[in-house]
Amino acid sequence: MNAQEYVSQFMADVIAKNPNEPEFHQAVREVVESVAPLIVENPQLLNLKVMERIVEPERVVMFRVPWVSDSGEVMINKGYRIQMNSAIGPYKGGVRFHPSVNLSILKFLAFEQTFKNSLTTLPMGGGKGGSDFNPKGKSEMEIMRFCQSFITELYRHIGPDTDVPAGDIGVGGREVAYMFGQYKRLANEFTGTFTGKGRSFGGSIMRPEATGYGACYFGQAMLATRGESYKGKTVAISGAGNVAQFAAQKATALGAKVVTLSDSNGFIYDPQGINEEKLKYVFMLKNVQRGRIREYVTKYPEAQYFDGQRPWIVKCDIAMPCATQNELNEEEARTLIANGCTCVVEGANMPTTPAAIAVFQNAKILYSPGKASNAGGVATSGLEMTQNSIRLGWSKEEVDQKLQSIMANIHERCVEFGTEDDGYVNYVKGANIAGFMKVADAMVAQGIV
Repeated sequence: MNAQEYVSQFMADVIAKNPNEPEFHQAVREVVESVAPLIVENPQLLNLKVMERIVEPERVVMFRVPWVSDSGEVMINKGYRIQMNSAIGPYKGGVRFHPSVNLSILKFLAFEQTFKNSLTTLPMGGGKGGSDFNPKGKSEMEIMRFCQSFITELYRHIGPDTDVPAGDIGVGGREVAYMFGQYKRLANEFTGTFTGKGRSFGGSIMRPEATGYGACYFGQAMLATRGESYKGKTVAISGAGNVAQFAAQKATALGAKVVTLSDSNGFIYDPQGINEEKLKYVFMLKNVQRGRIREYVTKYPEAQYFDGQRPWIVKCDIAMPCATQNELNEEEARTLIANGCTCVVEGANMPTTPAAIAVFQNAKILYSPGKASNAGGVATSGLEMTQNSIRLGWSKEEVDQKLQSIMANIHERCVEFGTEDDGYVNYVKGANIAGFMKVADAMVAQGIV
């Protein structure tokens, strides 16, 4: 059996066993296509069906989440936790609250998380969870009641040495705090079961910044392979949440001009650049006022708002998709290249479609998958777990230095396993192989479990 035959047979089996889960199929295919040559050349990996076991979650927890609205109405949402793989450590991965949440999306995220966590070199397995609950438009008390109900079921399945959740889309410091408080109450223990906590109760300094900063550190390493940097570059960023905000902040600090931010309704384009002062307004708008990005143009009328569009039509040197999955398609990829984009750094999970990735790689521009370039968030969560375990907090300088070191190491591993014969670095292949090898080695050593 050659690699192509293995991929075809493997994917046919995955699709048959997991029907109607397109996001999960997409994530699995990307990894399997990279590692298939390794597997078919290694009888042990083939005979022990390592990849077949990796794609099957070790445990899937599904439950109802009943809660009461401010008007007294009983509401019911679905709750999930996908405990994907614990070969190298306790399950680790975020919790997402968004109407789009379903099994396919959470399985794809948990699968990706397994390799992302492996790349950090920290002892963390892969997991993901969430609910179809929409926090937008809900009151503070409604969000608190929902989080408490969600954890009333989930608490029995998590713990510092079992499964350590964190935040994701729709789940920030506020939601993590409510969930941690209810966990502490029910489990009767104060442990590092959640990451992304507040500084006053065990959170790590720099955790909010980590994903956005880490993406820029990875992008800087990519650019350095061609003797370039962020300095003087124009950057288009999608999203306006945690990752996008801090990616914009760090890119600006590195000398770039950030010209776009977006949300689900549209994007803003500021040709003068979203500088530090303007970013402070964005932080206030999104984190305190819970407003929409279109309000930016009222404050800064020199900017434009494009309703119902994504920022990939804007001319830029570097694109950083930091919003959500499959937000950058083939046509938009061609537009970016035509407009002079030479580097794409993913800050979100799987934001680029397979066809768009092919466009970038065929054009030989720098392109990094999220499992590599957005690993800074979970890496710093791992550092938070360490600080909780030793009952100690590190300084901002210590955490930042460790984050930069981890991102540099991930980049080195991607270059090591992803450099092709013509010298082009295929970061997708490099990240997939490097992440897979550590998990596979641990699974082989531990037997058929």
